[in-house]
Amino acid sequence: MVGDKLIDIGSIIKLQRTKRNMTQEELSEGIVSLSYLSKIENKKTKASPEIIQLLCNRLEIELTEKLDVEIEEKCQEWYGMLYDRFDKQKISEIYEELQQLLGRSINDQTLMFEIHKIRYYCIMRDLKKALCKINELHEMASSFNPIHKYYWHKFQGNYYSFKTYHHQAIQHYKLAEEIISFANIQEHETADLQYIISIEHSKLWNDLESIEYAKKAMGIFQKNYNFIRCAQCHILLGIAHHRIKNLDKATKNYNLALQLGELKNNEDVVHLAHYNLGYLHSITGNSEKAIEHYLIAIQNNNFKEKTKLVSLIRLIQEFYLVGDYKKAKNYLDQTTLVLKTYINDYNEYTDDLHDYVIKVYTHLLNGETKQFISVLANDFIPYLEKKRNYEYLAFYAKMLGNHLEKSGKYKTSLQYYKLANSSYEKLFNL
Repeated sequence: MVGDKLIDIGSIIKLQRTKRNMTQEELSEGIVSLSYLSKIENKKTKASPEIIQLLCNRLEIELTEKLDVEIEEKCQEWYGMLYDRFDKQKISEIYEELQQLLGRSINDQTLMFEIHKIRYYCIMRDLKKALCKINELHEMASSFNPIHKYYWHKFQGNYYSFKTYHHQAIQHYKLAEEIISFANIQEHETADLQYIISIEHSKLWNDLESIEYAKKAMGIFQKNYNFIRCAQCHILLGIAHHRIKNLDKATKNYNLALQLGELKNNEDVVHLAHYNLGYLHSITGNSEKAIEHYLIAIQNNNFKEKTKLVSLIRLIQEFYLVGDYKKAKNYLDQTTLVLKTYINDYNEYTDDLHDYVIKVYTHLLNGETKQFISVLANDFIPYLEKKRNYEYLAFYAKMLGNHLEKSGKYKTSLQYYKLANSSYEKLFNL
């Protein structure tokens, strides 16, 4: 490796130096001038193999001509784990092992491993470390080859998605998409990118774009007989068709996802399909069918799943709507317990939303009308406006309007009815 491959090694030397908190003066002393090291690190000159070797010796890293086959296979195994819902403890164990094996060498996996750390930190929900790694690699990015650039942009997209900055996520995903033909990216990887682009469009309510990318991804998944990923695409298609009022197509896609989930005995897909079918029936006013599907959705043994939490919230709403306050109270208690038990797992996406929902229904079910109105008017609705959560805003503004109207406060109730209507309009114009 001490030949032509060292043309871009300067940026790797810089990365290793900064990771060790070593100054340029400390690294260059007795080997090269400070200015010459700066040129090496910034790829403004090509250093001799001898100088590179001396710099690596001081950094206590080894230049390897060929990566050990076993290490190469372990890297590929770990990279694959980062795409599936794998045991986080196992992912972390292999990460630590690879860190030991690769942390003191420069080889063909050095950059790929460093770039994949962004994805790893996102999975581990350590977004501060993910951002630090992004910043650390930023100055090197111009020297990345196409495959490095592909994952560099894709994993930045992952970071922004976890931060709920969906526009920025799409920008990076699209940059990754542009590189596919140059990077010789495998077909299943292309499908994965198309799938996550569809998800981001779905989160932004860009329904036609979400449909387009979900169909592209599913075409590849079908060809490779990846039925679970096909089911996930059907869920996205169902959500998009639901929003654009193609309810028959939405129902068809949810049921196809359900069938595939049952075929492959995948509990997560089955319960996600039931949740979405429940929501579809809820929106169309069929509380009985909605409750039926939500009850199946909460049977998921994985209490950490977001679908389970949201299904519990929906059950509270539906049982309250049909006047079964005893069951509404029962599921309110369950939701409170789940939130308390798994608070760290839910932190990433609950924020204060579900705490407010619990407060609202606690006051409602206890007949505490003043407190109910106060929480909604002074806390929850302003919070939803700030977050631009128009789906919940439309629902709870209408709820408050109904209660104020029943109390004879017609003028104030009209204000919240207008807010509910404008929220619906904004929701479908996103």
